[in-house]
Amino acid sequence: MAQRGTGRGAAKPAAKPAAKSGGKVAIRQLPWYELPSERIVLVSGPEGFLADRASQRLREFLRSEDPSLEVHDLAADSYARGELLTLASPSLFGEPRLIRVDAVEKCSDDFLEDALAYLESPDPDTTLVLRHGGGVRGKKLLDTIRAGTGGGVEIVCGELKKDSEKQEFAAAEFKTAGRYIAPSALRALVTAFSDDLAELSAACRQLVADTTGDITDAEVTKYYGGRAEVSAFEVADLAIAGRQGPALIALRHALDSGSDPVPMVAAFAMKIRTMAKVADSHGPAARLAGPLGLAPWQIDRARRDLNGWTDEGLGRVVQALAETDAAVKGASRDPVFSLEQLVGLIAARGRR
Repeated sequence: MAQRGTGRGAAKPAAKPAAKSGGKVAIRQLPWYELPSERIVLVSGPEGFLADRASQRLREFLRSEDPSLEVHDLAADSYARGELLTLASPSLFGEPRLIRVDAVEKCSDDFLEDALAYLESPDPDTTLVLRHGGGVRGKKLLDTIRAGTGGGVEIVCGELKKDSEKQEFAAAEFKTAGRYIAPSALRALVTAFSDDLAELSAACRQLVADTTGDITDAEVTKYYGGRAEVSAFEVADLAIAGRQGPALIALRHALDSGSDPVPMVAAFAMKIRTMAKVADSHGPAARLAGPLGLAPWQIDRARRDLNGWTDEGLGRVVQALAETDAAVKGASRDPVFSLEQLVGLIAARGRR
């Protein structure tokens, strides 16, 4: 396989140390943005968004090398004995394969046994990506990979907690796109989206797509200065988590700061529609991403948000969203009251 790199112009923030499960680490440990050349790839750490990005970049690279790439997704927690060895067995025509295994931190004993056996003699035409989100389950497998068995590599996806780390991430997004953002504009953008790395990335992409030239304070203020979208997502997150009081306070703050009710309802609708899409889905997020038209991190986030919800409650909120959308667009003389009612219904998870 050709040696892989970060690509021309890609920023290189410092790699974080792996969360070791014990034992000596004898393999390379890479940051999420660097493409590995090895055939066994352990993607470790709690930051699911970065892990999804790393897996997606590797798939795109392998497919660019050979369009005949076969992609298979497995779930380590619902694994059937022999699946891995069957998928990785040499094919008649020698097509390259990418096998992505999710939830290794919840792996079954059958998967653990098969994976350890596979490491002893990996197929040279197969790239195996193992996603481990943290915890002690699968410790023997992690220790074996990190000790060098199979000749693997570890991509470390540690959580970005500090503002400086998030600024470094956002700066890399712009640099990779070949765009410059002023330091003050970068700080303002990160402050606006500090709670969600995925939304910060989406905001970076929007600015890249909708502006030209250097990105200054003026562009960030134009798109996010009123904090309409940002405040809407904050209110929606609080309401979906069942925190009605804080959600109503945040709603009032957003409205007092000049936020328009219309984009606020749109933000609510985006999150609720995603939850509705995911509600009846089963299986690994990576496998469902294509059919649902969502990124794996969106599926994982929606599944967390769905805790405590029923289908009936979700249906009531979907109907209330349509009514509130009409209200804030002129059907009601008190759109703020309609918004407050919607927040209350969402915080109650659709229960009347």
